[in-house]
Amino acid sequence: MIIILIIYFLFPVLVLYLASIYPWVKKIGPVVLCYGAGLILGNSGILPAKIYHYQEWITNITIPMAIPLLLFSLNIRSVFKMAGKTFLSLILGLASTIIMVLTGYFLLSDKIPESWKMAGMLTGVYTGGTPNLAAIKIALNVNPDIYILAHSYDVVIGAIMLLFLVSVAQRFFLLFMKPFQPDGKEFNSLSEESFTMEFESYKGIFHWKSFRKLLTGCILSLSILGVSYGLAVLLTSVFKPHNAEIFEMTTVILLITTLGIAASLFTWINRIEKSFQAGMYFILVFCVVVASMADIRSFSFESWPILVYIIIAVPGSFLLHSLLSRIFNIDVDNFLIVSTSLSMSPPFVPVVAGALKNKDIIIPGLVVGIIGYAIGNYLGILVAFILK
Repeated sequence: MIIILIIYFLFPVLVLYLASIYPWVKKIGPVVLCYGAGLILGNSGILPAKIYHYQEWITNITIPMAIPLLLFSLNIRSVFKMAGKTFLSLILGLASTIIMVLTGYFLLSDKIPESWKMAGMLTGVYTGGTPNLAAIKIALNVNPDIYILAHSYDVVIGAIMLLFLVSVAQRFFLLFMKPFQPDGKEFNSLSEESFTMEFESYKGIFHWKSFRKLLTGCILSLSILGVSYGLAVLLTSVFKPHNAEIFEMTTVILLITTLGIAASLFTWINRIEKSFQAGMYFILVFCVVVASMADIRSFSFESWPILVYIIIAVPGSFLLHSLLSRIFNIDVDNFLIVSTSLSMSPPFVPVVAGALKNKDIIIPGLVVGIIGYAIGNYLGILVAFILK
């Protein structure tokens, strides 16, 4: 039992170390590797029967710890500096995602167990990223098998989409959309190298100066979790909802997100070094643990409705976003980078921008992605409960 628990917390450290040395590890992605390792571990037959309670405890603590740490580095003021066409493209992208998630729900709701939860997760992950997918999984108490199926199919569809984006997407959409034209209003305060150091590099994380500040950030994140949980318990006892467990966890996630955003407004919190990286570490621990809770035998032909739903949600929203962008006169590069940032998260923005040979769109894309982290939980949970 102790060995397994140590693996849960140390394997992500190993993956992050290897990603900093070997480019191919970084290309595969720490999240994918942690999910894969978790699946192998969970289906190897070596896990003790009593470990389930520890797994539940770890999954219920890692995501609430991660969310504030991810949001501390959010610069709210950057939203108001966003160029008009990028902001418009963001709104069109969010609308496209919600429309296609709702379309898939009404087509497939009778074929997917608790399909309202699936709709909430897909809304969250395609307006933010994996942290939002994981947070909504916790908030809505989604079955681990369903969660892993959704994420696995998402990885496959996402890989195909990425291949399309870095190859022929720009030339294809130029057939009916206008080319990129710089307007002088794009971001110039953060370079690609600065973004890598600020949001991806773990170098120097254990230096005393950085570690001391990061420890303060972790204590603050834990405090936010404690306050949110206390308020959620109080609200649950006052309103006495029909499903108290889901109501309580949903309230916790929404309060954590709100308090994390509020905390980012304080300069000394916003400037805590490596807080984003610490949040991603907790996400990776969650990935290993939740994957080890899944039964690989659930990967069968019977799960095809989930695959179809994701195809409707991802390529479907992508195509709808392109049509709306054409109507509202958004250029190709802004459309492609916003779509990338929403559906694949910020780390893929420089990759696609490089393929488009346009560095001017990197910073807007990164800002859109970080905004997605902030709003994904709200939108996903809202969509889920409206459908429920």
